Order: sequence, then C-alpha cells, then structure tokens
Amino acid sequence: MNSAYFFGFRGKTLDICLMAGTTRQQKFARLIHKEISDILQRDKRGILENSFVTVADVRVSPDLGVAKIYLSMMLAKDKPALLEKITSRKREIRKALGDRIRNQARIIPELVFYVDEVEEKAQRLDEIIKNLNIPPAEA
Repeated sequence: MNSAYFFGFRGKTLDICLMAGTTRQQKFARLIHKEISDILQRDKRGILENSFVTVADVRVSPDLGVAKIYLSMMLAKDKPALLEKITSRKREIRKALGDRIRNQARIIPELVFYVDEVEEKAQRLDEIIKNLNIPPAEA
C-alpha cells in the first residue's frame, strides 16, 4: 500500500493514502463533480460568459470540508482571468451546490478551483515526441 506519514494535529501520526481517498470521499467527489458540472453547464448566473469549461476532476478532503475542483479550459483565451472570475463567484456556486445536495450531504464543502493542465501537458509531450529524430532500427 502506498502511503505517506506525517505528523498532524498535536503530534499524532496520520496515514494519508496517495490514491484517490476512501470510498466515502470518492462517492462525495463524484456527487460534487456531477452537480458542479451541471451548474457550470447551465450557467444561469452568467459566470462563464459563453466560455467552454468542464470539470476535469474533484478531490475531497478526508473530513469532506474542502473540495478541490480542477477545471479544463481548453478553448479559453485568458485562463487566469476566467479562473479569477469563477473564484470570485464561488459563493454563488457553493450556494447552488448546497441547494442541490442538501438532502444528500450534511456538509457543503468549501470550493477551491484550479486550472487542470493535464491536456496541455499531454499536447506538449506529443509535440516533443513528434519532433524527436529517432533513426530507424538496424536489422
């Protein structure tokens, strides 16, 4: 089992799994992923202003109090400005999330938004691999 140990509150050792978390965290993350995706897709509040943003990943803290939401903004021209706009309106997004999941969850987590850069890194790697000058293998 891959795990990391560090000293937490009052010197007690905490075991943090490097994988996605417990089943409870995964279920809660899937619920938040679905609802935040729907909130951003419908976007009745004008948060995105016709920008195409998708939720790439959601990671939830062990106490379910914080949700890290990774957004994919492949077609956006100014990603930092769009992320800042979304972050400035996170109170409204959290309220809409609370309205949707209040019967399914006791805690409505704090939302922290990040730009998901996995696609950009994959594209850069593809270009590097295409530009490699590899001689043909000798038989």
